[in-house]
Amino acid sequence: MAAMTTRSFSPTARLAPAQSESAIASPVGIGVWAILRIMLGAIFTWAFLDKTFGLGFATESESAWINGGSPTSGFLQFGTKGPFSDFYQSLAGNAFVDWIFMIGLLGIGVALLAGIGVRIAALTGALMLVMMWTAYLTPDNHPVLDDHLVYAVVLAGIAVSDAGTKWGFGKWWSESSLVRKYPFLK
Repeated sequence: MAAMTTRSFSPTARLAPAQSESAIASPVGIGVWAILRIMLGAIFTWAFLDKTFGLGFATESESAWINGGSPTSGFLQFGTKGPFSDFYQSLAGNAFVDWIFMIGLLGIGVALLAGIGVRIAALTGALMLVMMWTAYLTPDNHPVLDDHLVYAVVLAGIAVSDAGTKWGFGKWWSESSLVRKYPFLK
């Protein structure tokens, strides 16, 4: 009679990564990073849409960019504090700063939502968030940390994971001749 082997049932067995893969590279890990990518993409894209059209959340209609408002002047004039406030206040209402900021919001948001150019989007998004953090030193609820730094670290995790390949066009994008020639575009 052949020896019988018994297998114990574990409801989390499928969630654990195989011994040869890390938790980040496991299917569940990639799924978590993909959800974070999509959520942050929606945050950046929404900020662009609200500032452009004045949807009434952070920007009223009369202050919308399409109605002649400056998407950066309110925060840079009245929301900055700390050692860099003079620098940031000097940028308020500058058309070049408005355009760079809005192009950044849209580009980062769309890239994260689509899962293409995720590394560049994560890097530039983290840079934008760290700059916003420096514009508001020190944060209200902690001596050093705030949501801008937390989001920047999440973007770093997204950049080193394969988050763009799940629920996005990252796999197709990474196989394109452009990205194969210039892998930093992944």
